[in-house]
Amino acid sequence: MTVMCGKDYISIVVIEDFFKYYKVPLESLHLTNKTCRAGREVIDGIAYYIVRTPKDQYIPCGGKPLENNMTHLSYSLTLMSDPQVHENIVREPVIKIEYKCVYPYIRRISLPFPIIPFSSETVLRVDELEAKVEMNLFKDHTYTEAFTSAPTIHLRDKVYVQVRVTEPEDFFHLRVNECWATQTPKPNETTSMHTLLQNGCVDDETVAFLNSSADDTGRNGVGSTVQYTFDMFRFVVEPHELYLHCTVRLCPPDDGGPCIPECKTITKREAVKGDPTQGLLSYGPIRIEVPESQKSNLLIVLVLPVGVIWVLGVFLLILITVAKAGSRRLSRLSRT
Repeated sequence: MTVMCGKDYISIVVIEDFFKYYKVPLESLHLTNKTCRAGREVIDGIAYYIVRTPKDQYIPCGGKPLENNMTHLSYSLTLMSDPQVHENIVREPVIKIEYKCVYPYIRRISLPFPIIPFSSETVLRVDELEAKVEMNLFKDHTYTEAFTSAPTIHLRDKVYVQVRVTEPEDFFHLRVNECWATQTPKPNETTSMHTLLQNGCVDDETVAFLNSSADDTGRNGVGSTVQYTFDMFRFVVEPHELYLHCTVRLCPPDDGGPCIPECKTITKREAVKGDPTQGLLSYGPIRIEVPESQKSNLLIVLVLPVGVIWVLGVFLLILITVAKAGSRRLSRLSRT
C-alpha cells in the first residue's frame, strides 16, 4: 500500500491481489462518501486499485476534521468496502483502510545572503510532499518583476517584499510572524539588528502590508502570499548592506482565525532556535546607495575644521610676533 501526499491531492494505491485475496470486488470500494470510488490502473504490468482525492473534494468525500497540534496538520481519509451479502448472511470481511497525510505549518525563513541574492527558499519534506516557501524582492509596487541580482536601493526608497508558498500552491494560508534586518548573514546577530515585523504586526513605522483586494492577496495570514513594504535604511557603521530574515507559519485554509495576527500588543522577539518545525528565509545583501552630495558634504565637514585650525594658528603667531616687537620698542624708549 502506498499513500501519496501531492501538492493538490491525496491518493492511496493498493495492489489488486490484496483485495482478490479477501474477495472484495472493485465496485464495492469507496470512501466514506460512496460517490468517491476506487479505480483500477495497471502500472508496469501490475494491477492496482487507486483512489485519488483532489484537495477541493477532501470534505465532500468524507475526509475527517483536520487534526492539528503546535507543529503539524493531519488530513485523514478512509477506504472501505461494502459487505458482500449472500441471501441474508455475510461471510467475507469488510475492508477498512484509514490513511493520512501530515503537513508541517510552522516554518522559519531568511534571505541567506545580503540583499544580493535573487530569492530565498526553504523546503520541508513531509511524506511525499515538498512544501516550499519563497521570499523575493521586487522592483516596484506591481510585484511583477523580481530582482535577479543583488539590489542597490536609495535610502528612504520603498523596498517591496513578497513571501509566498510556492508548493503546494494555494493550499495553506501563510502568516509572516517576524521579519528583521541584520548587517551580516547571521539571523541571530544582535549588535546590528532592526525589527520590521513582530508577532505578525508592524514594528517599524514605515512598514505597510499590501492593501486588501477582492481576493485578499497580500494581507498577512489571509492567503498563500504576503506582500509588504518598508523604507530603505542603513546601519550607522559600515558595511552599508542589509540581510533580511523572516519566520513564517503555515495554517490550514479552514483555520484562518489563529493565522490572522491580532495587532494590539507586541512582545519581544525571541532568539532564533534550531527548531526543525520552523523554516528560516533570509535575503541579502541589500546594498544602500549613498548619493554623491552626501559624500561631498561629509568631506567638507571633515576638511573644514582642519582649515579653521590652521587659520587660527597663523593668526595667533602673528599676534605673538607683533606683541614681542612692541615690547622691545618700549624697552628702548625707556632707556633713552
